[in-house]
Amino acid sequence: MPGAALPLHGYSGGLPPKHFNLARYCLQRAAVRTPDKTALLVVRDADLRIENAERWAFADLDLAVRRTAAGLLAEGFRPGERLFLRLPDTSLFVLVFFGAIAAGIVPVPSSSQLTEAEAAFLLADSGAAGSAMTGDLTLPERALPPACRRVLDEAALARIIAADEPGAYADTRAADEAFVIYTSGTGSRPKGVRHAHGSAWGRRPMHQGWQDIRPSDVVLHAGTFNWSYTLGVGLLDPWANGATAVLYGGPRDVRVWPGLIEATGATLFAAVPSLFRQMLKYCDLNRHNLRALRHGLAAGEALSPAVLEGWRSATGKELYEAFGMSECSTFVSNSPAMPIRPGSPGKPQAGRSIAILPVEGGIEPLPPGEVGLLAVHRTDPSLMLGYWNAPGAEKAAIRGPWFVSGDLAAFDGDGYVWTHGRADDVMNAGGFRVSSLEVEAALADHPSVADVAVAESAVREDVRVITAFVVLKAGAASDAAAILRHADTRLAPYKRPRRIVFVDALPRTANGKLRRRALAAGAGVPIDTSSTIAGVFREQDP
Repeated sequence: MPGAALPLHGYSGGLPPKHFNLARYCLQRAAVRTPDKTALLVVRDADLRIENAERWAFADLDLAVRRTAAGLLAEGFRPGERLFLRLPDTSLFVLVFFGAIAAGIVPVPSSSQLTEAEAAFLLADSGAAGSAMTGDLTLPERALPPACRRVLDEAALARIIAADEPGAYADTRAADEAFVIYTSGTGSRPKGVRHAHGSAWGRRPMHQGWQDIRPSDVVLHAGTFNWSYTLGVGLLDPWANGATAVLYGGPRDVRVWPGLIEATGATLFAAVPSLFRQMLKYCDLNRHNLRALRHGLAAGEALSPAVLEGWRSATGKELYEAFGMSECSTFVSNSPAMPIRPGSPGKPQAGRSIAILPVEGGIEPLPPGEVGLLAVHRTDPSLMLGYWNAPGAEKAAIRGPWFVSGDLAAFDGDGYVWTHGRADDVMNAGGFRVSSLEVEAALADHPSVADVAVAESAVREDVRVITAFVVLKAGAASDAAAILRHADTRLAPYKRPRRIVFVDALPRTANGKLRRRALAAGAGVPIDTSSTIAGVFREQDP
């Protein structure tokens, strides 16, 4: 291993106290030290009227979270039970999520983009004791599993967050389950990732090893509230450092972000690389005062050298990339303390124990220059407790002292990590992991489809999209638009194919296994070229 890769005996960044509550860790210290300082600003107007934003001081937010905790317990929920969340991007989501954790209840946030069937599956699979759902996000009774028909609606939630007496933070342990995030894997269904209260402590190496965060910072995150990237970098990390968090709950238009940076005085701006690319393409960054911005933070997908250079040229600011996963937040990153090598997400953060393991098996790390599977030591406190209801996936990811990702990577001689895509059938859609099998299952019952395979394909040098390769039934018309509409009814927007490619047959190995990489390589052609591949492309950008 190169010198920058950290000791192989395990995590060396210090462990959390045995008794540890994630919500208390994030809120209580700042509530005592800086009670009147703005902890949270939620902007909902597309015209950026900051005077209409929801503004919460640390003391007020701490009190509201503890009231919500007391209200949930008064409703009959018990510590250790799970609460499914399907809520809009408002402060209500924040209060219920952190209020549940404060009470020792385990929130299970879900994306508002999920279809009714997708959300109903997560609700049933999670084993939740109840759900919090409002407005158009409320599932109809027919979609509720018999064991979970207890729904907290707007009226119930209003009563809960207005509890007369605030509760005390639950005396949870660092190893207790704090929240569950669902993510796509190699199967046809998402699986729950169980995170401990101590996972917030495990994020400490990234505070300086990536973000360079300070108490004076104003952190603006471009993600939706339920996403693990937003919850961590947008809320947990700022509050653990006494900084201000800014979230946006208005219409999703890329042109809003430069104005938000200016209007809120954001000093750190976090997003996926594709959003930075879209800002460079669609926004006139020279029209906005970005002087307060210290730098940008990129994670969720690979940052191309072209986007990095474009951001530097357009703003005069640096953009620091990090690499991680839903199971372990980020553990490799660039930072102001090190030179950036464009195309690399950086080096292992201080305290992390990282290795590149052979694809075929074994626990002996590969030397620099050899490509293998990126792995993190299982002693890392930010690593998940395990998968929920997926013992096979958990067993496959564990090799002795290592948790093995599906990501191919290599160290160079100076300790920088270079990624080489996925070794499995998981795709990346704007920072969200998406299972090829899940998308294939949603398309397979279309009446014109005889066979289908789904993979990422390149449509431009730095843009890859989910592509469905379809073999039509005899006599069926090649109606790509109809297949896309079929996907719209079954999949959340970020899971839907952006491109349909008709093929005569799907490439398979001798034992019948799909060769998705061969399909993706063959479809890597410009979308406006004349080709024997018939494709319909639905642009991701606005």
